Amino acid sequence: MKIRDIQKSKPIQMQTIAPDKTIHHAIKQLCQFNIGALPVVDAAGSLVGIISERDVLRLCSRDDFVSALSLKVAEVMTKDVVIGVCEDDLDYVMSVMTERRIRHLPVLEDKKLVMIISIGDVVKAQYDQKDSEARYLRDYMAGTV
Repeated sequence: MKIRDIQKSKPIQMQTIAPDKTIHHAIKQLCQFNIGALPVVDAAGSLVGIISERDVLRLCSRDDFVSALSLKVAEVMTKDVVIGVCEDDLDYVMSVMTERRIRHLPVLEDKKLVMIISIGDVVKAQYDQKDSEARYLRDYMAGTV
């Protein structure tokens, strides 16, 4: 199974944020859409970073976290972004996400951001695939296929 095979049960518009927005704006967007990370894209639509709940929590752990809310996303975001491509195998993706301890993976196609997947999306897709295979084998053994 490949990244491109992941179909979210409730397709929603992918949320992104500009690097010049404030951390306060990023927090509001994360909460509004109930998501854990935002790909950071420049005016040309190119991926330049990612800001996650973890980045925000690290910032808030500082002594002067109230004034930190006015910092720009570009000052806090993770710039060295691990990315996936649509043809990546989900077993590989899961191992990379586990090894790098990341929960969100921007997916690029022809250098353009096409989606962001979470570790939950990967686990659900693998579970659904295994469930379908098990159901097929049960039906085969019962002679109903």
